[in-house]
Parts: sequence; structure tokens; C-alpha cells
Amino acid sequence: MSQSVALPSSAADNLATAGHNAFGVQRVELERLGRVEYEPTWAYQEELLAAAVAIKTRNRQHETAGTPPELTPNRLLLCEHPPVYTLGKSGKPEHLLLNETGLAAHGATFHRINRGGDITFHGPGQLVGYPILDLENFKPDIHWYLRTLEEAVILTLADYGLSAGRIAGLTGVWFDYEAGAPNPRKICAMGVKCSRWVTMHGFALNINTDLSYFGHIVPCGITDKAVTSLAQELGHPVPMREVEDRFLPHLAELMGAEIVEKAS
Repeated sequence: MSQSVALPSSAADNLATAGHNAFGVQRVELERLGRVEYEPTWAYQEELLAAAVAIKTRNRQHETAGTPPELTPNRLLLCEHPPVYTLGKSGKPEHLLLNETGLAAHGATFHRINRGGDITFHGPGQLVGYPILDLENFKPDIHWYLRTLEEAVILTLADYGLSAGRIAGLTGVWFDYEAGAPNPRKICAMGVKCSRWVTMHGFALNINTDLSYFGHIVPCGITDKAVTSLAQELGHPVPMREVEDRFLPHLAELMGAEIVEKAS
């Protein structure tokens, strides 16, 4: 049976500031993939993106012919990965501090990928989210989209009594984010690709992550700031499903969406 994360009652008051358009509440299909290898998950994202872009291409023909357009689907994949380092298009290979022998010794793999951003780590205990969304169903603005993902994470952390925020010029979510704070540390990294306003890749929120893996890279190309996790900030492990179930209503409200879990 599918489960729905309904739009909270207060969302109607927030749609204008969230940038919601006249399409109404959008349906987003959620898939919880569990722990999956990186490469096939990347391929799955590419498949979903290509299918959405194909619909948008056909809709140009529908517009010319005066026939009704097809709806583009919105998807959200949630998962964990075995240890893996990924390097974005603008990243520097030297920000990976391990050679092939070192990667094997740490049970990790490495992939150059087509998102923005530099190098990051994915691994067990980290909540990875891959929204495959047609932003023209919401708001065709990549900056709005990134700030919305960040805000959903910030609100989720506030549910745990933690104050997180943004650092100017740096994508992601941080603790000690205020100017002049003594120990800025990143808890959530983000990197996306957008094609014809359809998104892929997404965010990685450290929950119970083994942070030692970040010691083998220059995370996101940033040399002077630390990385942290929810477990480290709270002093105890946190159930992954609990974090997911707190995050999803915030994202639904901010985007003006109904998140419906795909039937198994």
C-alpha cells in the first residue's frame, strides 16, 4: 500500500514564498531504495531523467498540434551507499587523497560524475536524496531549488533542537554558520544537474556516517572547515527512517507537493 506525505495545512500560506506556481499541488513519487551501489543508482537517475525529458520533447509536438500535453513525473529516491567518493564536473582530482590501493584498503570506490560541485563522500549512515523533478512543475529556478532543499534540511535539524544554516557562497547546510563563528562544520552536501529543467543528483545528509572517510578528501574543495554528522552533534545514533520521516513533510510543504510512497 502506498503512503502519502500530505501537504501540511499551513502550506497554503507559504506557497507564495516557496515559489509555487499555478499548477497546483504536485505529486512526487517516493522510492526508498535502501543501501544500494552507487553506479546502478546513477544509471537509474539517468533513465528517469531521460524519460522526463522525452515527455517534454513530445509536449512541444503536442503544442504544435494543439493536443493536450503529457504530465511529467516527479520522483524522489532515498538511499544509502557503500563507501564511495564522487567528483563533480568542476572538481579537482587532487582533492582525492587516496590512490587505487588506498581506495581498496578503505573499501571505497571512486566515480567522476556529471553533477556540479567538487568531491564528496557517500557511505553507510548517510541519507542520500536524489530528486528527479521537473522544475517547470514547481518553479524553473535552480537557485530556488537548492535553497529549498537546504531549508528542508535546516527545518529537519531544528526538529532535533539544532540550529543550522547557510554560509554565503557555499552550497549546503552548516553548523556554526554565522559570520565569525569559531567552528563551522558541514552536515549536508549538495550537488545537482539540471537538463531541460529536470533535476538529478541531490543531497547527502550525514546522520550516523563514519566521518573518518572525509579525512581522505578535501570535502567539496573546502580546506578550512570541518564535516559533522547528526549523531556527532547529538552524542548518540539516530534512526535513519526517523530522519527521513521528519524531512519529507518539510520538503512537501516547501515545494507545495504531496509525496506518495511507491507501492512495493
